[in-house]
Amino acid sequence: MKNYFYKCSDCNSTFSLKEIEEKFVYLCSKCGTAEKNKPLKGVLTVEYDYKSLRKIVSKKKFLKLNPGKFWQYHFLLPINKYPSKELLNRLELNSSPVLDIPIDKKNIFWFDDTRNPTLSYKDRASAVVALKALELGFTEISAASTGNAGSSIAGICSRLGMKSHIFVPHTIPDAKRIQIQSYGANIYLVNGTYDDAFDLCLEVSEAKKIYNRNTAYNPLTIEGKKTAAYDLYVQSKGKLPQYIFVPVGDGVILSGLFKGLYDLKNLGWIKKYPKIIGVQSIGSNALVRFLQTGEFKYIEANSIADSISTGAPRNLFMAAKAIKETKGTAVDVSDNEILNAQKIIAQEIGILVEPSSAASYAGFSKYKLSQSISPKDKVLLMLTGNGLKDIASITKWVSKPQVYTKDEIIKMFGI
Repeated sequence: MKNYFYKCSDCNSTFSLKEIEEKFVYLCSKCGTAEKNKPLKGVLTVEYDYKSLRKIVSKKKFLKLNPGKFWQYHFLLPINKYPSKELLNRLELNSSPVLDIPIDKKNIFWFDDTRNPTLSYKDRASAVVALKALELGFTEISAASTGNAGSSIAGICSRLGMKSHIFVPHTIPDAKRIQIQSYGANIYLVNGTYDDAFDLCLEVSEAKKIYNRNTAYNPLTIEGKKTAAYDLYVQSKGKLPQYIFVPVGDGVILSGLFKGLYDLKNLGWIKKYPKIIGVQSIGSNALVRFLQTGEFKYIEANSIADSISTGAPRNLFMAAKAIKETKGTAVDVSDNEILNAQKIIAQEIGILVEPSSAASYAGFSKYKLSQSISPKDKVLLMLTGNGLKDIASITKWVSKPQVYTKDEIIKMFGI
């Protein structure tokens, strides 16, 4: 059994893995709450014995690991029993996510998770959650989703021979709904918002004893998403960027990324955190408002970027702490700015991303107008979902071409 324990991100209470895992506890048993239309309280994090780990693995050895094969970071993951190598290989992620592609005469780096098994960053969390479920003896997993987390756990479950139950708002884009269904998942269209789907999923999962993947509610989602920080660290040979722009919905990608950086810092391998800049849609900007006022107020979300559209970010408090810890901030951008960024990324970078991913570039474009970023500073933008997951948004700036006869086309080319 590994030397790790669980810690509450709010009251700082600590729990042994037996107290959490053998009793199937998800939130802090002292202060944890999952109330309707509110961020979660008592989200748990996994803490490791970093002093002992420094004796087991060196920075030099760590930097020789392979991005994408997240199980190679086993000493920093709360999985005590892994399946066969054959099954693990089915879960391999993009092996070279960091791309160095200039844009607008600036040297920008892109973290491309659009090439993961189900084409999104969510595979990082789903893979680790599924492995933990297998270890604990579960064969069924549930999840609430706006689309990507649902299609992710559905696809991962199909690869591992497990059953999935996905709760989604009825407004889910058709492409994401179809992807979920194509993996053979049980899908439940909820007549309500993502926040409604989240709460219903919790109720059903508890009643039927199904392992729950809900983001932030299950601490393994944070542990899975932190592996992006490790892949970034390895691929960049330990030279992290000064800025990381992250799309924010529930806040778990941001807090997961920070958790990975936190691990690296506690191991003594980095001295300073990159500044994390969270990016939200103006129609779904609870984190921006919370950082400004220190208070959470529920406002129903409305944005073309469905993957980051939530009125009650479930990991709001941890995401806010991560931003403050890294001396970062959060910005919000309009849907038009997001669509324009999506077009630019496709036509100048050659990567087709969904609106939520494009938000990172839209946020960077807005941030640099008011804040000074040195030409020497390395900037990384997170691209978390493939554009084919939401075709409808692309039709906002791509029109259907005119049909021509053969003669008209020949004449057009002057032949």
